Amino acid sequence: MKNWLRKHPEVRTIRVAAADLNGQPRGKRVPVRFADAVVTNGTRYPMSVLNLDIWGEDIEDSPLVFDSGDADGILKPTERGFMPMPWLDAPTALLPIWMFRENGQPYEGDPRHVLARIVERYRELGLTPVCAMELEFYLIDDSGRKLQVPPSPRSGKRRKAAEIMSIRALDAFDTFFTDLYDACEAMDIPADTAISESGLGQFEINLMHTDDALRAADDAWLFKMLLKGLARRHGFAASFMAKPYPDYSGNGLHTHFSILDRDGRNIFDNGGPEGTERLRNAVAGCLAAMHDLTLIFAPHANSYERLIPEAHAPNQICWAYENRTSAIRIPSGNPVARRIEHRVAGGDVNPYLMLAAILGAALIGIEERLTPPAPITGNAYALDLPLLPDTWAAAIDVFEKSATVRRIFPEELIRNLVMTKRQELRYMDELSPEEQTEIYLDTV
Repeated sequence: MKNWLRKHPEVRTIRVAAADLNGQPRGKRVPVRFADAVVTNGTRYPMSVLNLDIWGEDIEDSPLVFDSGDADGILKPTERGFMPMPWLDAPTALLPIWMFRENGQPYEGDPRHVLARIVERYRELGLTPVCAMELEFYLIDDSGRKLQVPPSPRSGKRRKAAEIMSIRALDAFDTFFTDLYDACEAMDIPADTAISESGLGQFEINLMHTDDALRAADDAWLFKMLLKGLARRHGFAASFMAKPYPDYSGNGLHTHFSILDRDGRNIFDNGGPEGTERLRNAVAGCLAAMHDLTLIFAPHANSYERLIPEAHAPNQICWAYENRTSAIRIPSGNPVARRIEHRVAGGDVNPYLMLAAILGAALIGIEERLTPPAPITGNAYALDLPLLPDTWAAAIDVFEKSATVRRIFPEELIRNLVMTKRQELRYMDELSPEEQTEIYLDTV
């Protein structure tokens, strides 16, 4: 880590940042002369900082605040190390960190530690998840009272239609996307294909698969930070908000995963299109936990505007082969790459909590050899199927009470997240949809 800074003498300050429960980076700005001390000894700030609401406020009555004297945690660098922050004017380095207790044990309210615990459970069984994510986002001109697509830097004109998978739409923002891919390269974020999506000004970028689930979540968290910062440098906003426009599709964050055994073989691959029994076990685990885990996949008031019928987002609990109307899709293709695509999460999620939820649920299915219902065919929206909770309040309630949730997440994180979401729910109820959009647009 220290070698990276020596190779970049132009860097004068660093940022140290960890993800809070909402996926917001929380940390400090540090003069570069103190970087060695941070790498060696870590840094400190209150454990409550990872448990703030969406406005960055303390949680009322949280035991992490006054009851504990707002005690510090110790934050240490992750294995990711230093990286540039290409969206800033001055050369600056980012150092991702995560939180530990004074006795050196992981702080269970840290989302990254929660995912690490799930990965360790896989490792104990000789299994390794391989994960990839697809992130949808909008480019938005928010300079006026009405949100709209930014004018093309090439023509000065605004798009009038969604233009699904349009090369013209990509070309209109070619300078931005070129800068974005260069920045991903500099930050070692494995950005792959970009496409124009079905919303006005909506795009998707895929992140390449990796056999390190923590790295996959890191990549998504860092990409969201980068995209939003770089867009502002280009004069517009980029948002992963679940539903910025009521009349256009929302932003999803689809996750693909397979699982390798000790010999590196994909345990979902049987040489054919249907996959193995263990694939069906994992599907069954995901389906069985989906209702109770909705709060992870739809964590905000606006999230539930996306989960509506016939809006390219699943609101029913089902699975299918090669069917994008289902919540769980098994893509076709080479059997060696047989995998599960989990399609429920919105772009506004915390990637660490989302991936912990998906992999944790799949593991329950594998361990208990659960059997899924028959895969659906045709349009899921036209079928009578079990539904996800349709309100934020209902999702909070089922998450808090669920025994399944407790098999995936530690009690401290469950308590902290429920308190956070109940506080946000109280305040969001007082705001208009326009005021909520203003909050979520830049934040998530």
